[in-house]
Amino acid sequence: MSNFPNGFSTGVTIRGIPLHQAHPGEVFYVNSSSVLPKGGVGGSDGNDGTYLRPFSTLDYAIGRCTAGRGDVIYLMPGHTETVIAATTIAADVAGVAIVGLGSGSSRPTLTYTTANTATINVSAANVSFKNLLFVGNFLSIASAITVGAAPWCTVEDCEFKDTSAILGFLSAVTTTVTVNADHLHLINNRIHSIATTRTVAPIVILGTMTGLTATKNRVVCSVAHNNVSQFISHAALVMTDLLVTYNTVYCVNTDTATGAVFISTTATTGSGIIAHNRIRALDVAAAIVVTAAAVQYGMFDNLYTGEITQLSGFVLPAIGTDA
Repeated sequence: MSNFPNGFSTGVTIRGIPLHQAHPGEVFYVNSSSVLPKGGVGGSDGNDGTYLRPFSTLDYAIGRCTAGRGDVIYLMPGHTETVIAATTIAADVAGVAIVGLGSGSSRPTLTYTTANTATINVSAANVSFKNLLFVGNFLSIASAITVGAAPWCTVEDCEFKDTSAILGFLSAVTTTVTVNADHLHLINNRIHSIATTRTVAPIVILGTMTGLTATKNRVVCSVAHNNVSQFISHAALVMTDLLVTYNTVYCVNTDTATGAVFISTTATTGSGIIAHNRIRALDVAAAIVVTAAAVQYGMFDNLYTGEITQLSGFVLPAIGTDA
């Protein structure tokens, strides 16, 4: 829809400032809400996906996109969908940006039910998710988002939360084994865990990876999952060019002896930086923030506190020397 249906063949300038199209592809809208723009109709996959005639489901909108064109899908405020299986929503078209409109409780909400295998599978490169709310409403849902052979996947400004102590996510984002999921970016997300059934980290890496970036994320876990990382685990898998900065974790774990509270791994080779993170747990005996075997990482200014009194955190791992 445009006030100038013939477009601007030579571009357009307003007050001397040229207007550029940030996304060169098509723009589609999805809306299941009864709140409609003036002149708009209710969402239906029989519509044409415009602002006034939106689609009703995200998966259908993805299917209308063209790989590599730079298409954008806007989910309207109040839009809701239910994810009941691993095939409900397939992010299988490269280069698609999925953007939620609205804030707070009006953000587009994806609720997981019916099966613990319900997930959004990402199988194409350069897919991004922004400003979405993911709600776990089934027992021990394995992962909200599963990243397969899909490099440069970005999850930004999203929230993951459980419904109750028994209904929720085991992890928010998981990669799969022996595929290229390089350059996974997790930026400014919030993970709120209250499920007692969780036995894995919120972010689980199951394949070697280059360029994992996790920055400015917030994890709040009100249930103790002792010896389980409360942020990232990557077992013995080699991580190259990892960057983990400015994240905060609040949890009530009292034991971190075999499952470092922040990053858990047994890998001894790789490369990366872990810096400026803030972790609060309840282990006051010998807290482990990053598994000791992770000698490949440069670690700077990571603060931990395990005290229940009003004491500031301390550097952990301890400050080294130049010896």
